[in-house]
Amino acid sequence: MKRNKQKARMPTQGNAAPSGTVITSRQTMRALNTGYDGSGANTTKGSMRGYQPLGSSPQSDIDVNLPLLRSRSRDAYMCSPIATSAILTSRTNVIGAGLKLRSRINAKILGMTPDEAKEWQKHTESEFDVWAGSKFCDLLKKNNFYDMQDIVYLGYLLNGDGWAAFKYRSQLPGMPYSLRLQLFEADRVSNPDAATMGSVYPLSVWANNPENGNRIVSGVEIDSDGAVVAYWISNKHPYDPTNMSSVPKWTRVEAFGKNTGFPNILQVCHDERPESYRGVPYLAPVIEALKQVTRYTDAELTAAVIKAFFTLFFTQTQETAPQPMFPANETVGANDKVSIDASDFELGAGSMNVLPPGYKVEQVDASRTLSTFDTFTGAVVKQIAAALEQPYEVLMKAFTSSYSASRAAMVQAWSAFKMRRVWFVRDFCDPSYTRWLTEAVAIGRIQAPGFFDDPIIQNAWCGSEWYGPVMGVIDPVKEATGAALRIQYGLSTGEKEAAEMTGTDFDSNITQRALELKAIKETGYAFSPITTIQINEKGGDDPNEQVLANSK
Repeated sequence: MKRNKQKARMPTQGNAAPSGTVITSRQTMRALNTGYDGSGANTTKGSMRGYQPLGSSPQSDIDVNLPLLRSRSRDAYMCSPIATSAILTSRTNVIGAGLKLRSRINAKILGMTPDEAKEWQKHTESEFDVWAGSKFCDLLKKNNFYDMQDIVYLGYLLNGDGWAAFKYRSQLPGMPYSLRLQLFEADRVSNPDAATMGSVYPLSVWANNPENGNRIVSGVEIDSDGAVVAYWISNKHPYDPTNMSSVPKWTRVEAFGKNTGFPNILQVCHDERPESYRGVPYLAPVIEALKQVTRYTDAELTAAVIKAFFTLFFTQTQETAPQPMFPANETVGANDKVSIDASDFELGAGSMNVLPPGYKVEQVDASRTLSTFDTFTGAVVKQIAAALEQPYEVLMKAFTSSYSASRAAMVQAWSAFKMRRVWFVRDFCDPSYTRWLTEAVAIGRIQAPGFFDDPIIQNAWCGSEWYGPVMGVIDPVKEATGAALRIQYGLSTGEKEAAEMTGTDFDSNITQRALELKAIKETGYAFSPITTIQINEKGGDDPNEQVLANSK
């Protein structure tokens, strides 16, 4: 039997618009059964038909929502224990008590011997600490440079970007430098008069500078190329009920110095998308989940408290006429009462009341099981932890698994912490150090020939590394063995291992160790080498029960 031939149907055949129909952007013909049309871009399945998000510019997707995101982010940090843990865990591991400078000049370009370079670096580090360790480096004279790192990093996490301005003031006793840092909140960087336009309208995101025609995006002025040229900074927070008497005024600050090219303003920020000029709060992707977990936790906590009370209901009998109120013994102490209304009843532990005639008491079963609480909240918190690049064990400080699992969690977290530290150093520490070193060379406190003659020479003098908190050690013996092997096989150096494992300086350690060995030799004191630590048969955690077995 001969079959009739059929023409092959094109993917879009049968889906074309009728003749004369105008095709709009929302009705553009789509190719069927190609690419992601059957999965992520599908519009026919019931699960995907109503899923039609609209993508727009970074300003529409991010900037318009920033005021609300910042407010909710700060509220979560203040009111949600999980959010607080996420922010402080990142702050503690990335910044800690402050990142310390390690000068690393390019001795080869500068024509210096290793010993000369080492001596210059030590002197520069000591000189830098004169400025960084003093509160006079802060324009407000409140914090030193290391404390300001903590404040700026917290602002970066909570608001999406942290801000600082370079200022110069007169030298002070004990402070030979004029450089000062002024920290301010992200909310103050905004378009002129944005506070009167409302935070959700496009006018609060886009504005124009009438003097030069540049556009202003959320307080950041850009030229025709989209390059940042200036920042608009208000003299007060847009919403400050404690300071309503003064009218906000905006100051335009050039982004870079005309003569030096150095930044005048530091924006500690990590852009999510091209052509975005403001950062996104760290908690933004998980704010909804954090709020739901907090509400659920509060509800369960309240239920547990109520369950601990002797819960009663007062029921009026039919034969008794309504009464506005009746006397009852106090269920809580006078100093603990919430309401002074005599008709309001408050729960108290172990309370018994005397009722007037015509009333009876019915007890309510307040039993409640929390068998699913840990399982449910744990699953949600794990999703939150994954989104924040903090494993559940690190976020919740719950290292209850094996050594391998706990160490894997810490290593994974430290990958994110080190990445954010690199970002912070690029945005805040390095520019601050360069500005300080420039002044130190200019006033003659640091000798750096050719510093102002050639950018290559200047970069060679400004080389630096910054060290801070180190990853926690679960098994010190294994960690030390690994460090020793890396040094032995040339995979690392003693200086790097000392900085990353203990946060100390290798040269200082060697010098101090030499002094200790000399003292031991002079006094004739000898240590018995210890190879193992054995616990006697009694067991227990008492240190007095430990027996040290000396090697033979």
